[in-house]
Amino acid sequence: MKLAPSILSADFSRLRDEIQAVEEAGADWLHVDVMDGHYVPNITIGPVVVEWVRKATRLPLDVHLMITDPDKYAPEFIKAGADWVSIHPETCKDPKASLKKIRQLGAKCSVAVNPDVPLENVEPYFSEIDMVLMMTVFPGFGGQAFIEDVIPKIKSTRRVIDQRKLAVLIEADGGIKAENIGRVVEAGAEVIVSGSGIFKTPDYAETIRKMRKAAEKI
Repeated sequence: MKLAPSILSADFSRLRDEIQAVEEAGADWLHVDVMDGHYVPNITIGPVVVEWVRKATRLPLDVHLMITDPDKYAPEFIKAGADWVSIHPETCKDPKASLKKIRQLGAKCSVAVNPDVPLENVEPYFSEIDMVLMMTVFPGFGGQAFIEDVIPKIKSTRRVIDQRKLAVLIEADGGIKAENIGRVVEAGAEVIVSGSGIFKTPDYAETIRKMRKAAEKI
C-alpha cells in the first residue's frame, strides 16, 4: 500500500514545511487536486504550484485533473513535474488519445471514476492506463464524508483487473482515514489518498503509522 497525502488539505502558508513533514512521516507519494471551477465548482492549483512542489520534494507527484480541458493542460502539469496524471474520460473528446499523450510526455496515466459513474463506462480504457482512481467522495471539495457504496465498485474493479491480468494500480480518494482505510485496502485499493485524514491531525507520523497498521490487519 502507498499513502499519498493530498496537499489540498495542507496549510498553504507553509506548504514547503507541510510537504517535508509528511515526507518525513512516511508518505510515499503526494497527491495534487487540480480544480478549474468548471468541471467542479472549486478552483485550486495550477502548474506553477506543481512546479514549486516539485522543487520541495522527491516524492512522486500524483496529479488529479478535475478540469474540463485536460488535453490542453495535462502537458503543462507534466512539464511542471507531475509523475502521474489522472483524467476524467468524460472531459475528453478521445480519452484513449488523451491517455496516450500523457504517456508520450513521460508521465503515468490514470482514469478517475466518480461515485455515480458505472464501472463499465471506464473498463474500455483499462488496457490503456497505469492506474484507476476510484473516487470515494464526489470531487470538488476536501473534507467530505467517505461514501461506503463505492466499496463494492472497488472490489469489482479489482476482479476485472485481476481477471484480465493487467498491471493497473487501484487508487482510492475521498474521506479515507485510519478508521476506514482497512476496508478500502481489503476491497483492493493499493494507493490511498488522504487529505484532512492526515493534514488535519496533530501528528502526521503517528497518523500514517496508524493507517498502515490498520491496513496491515486485513
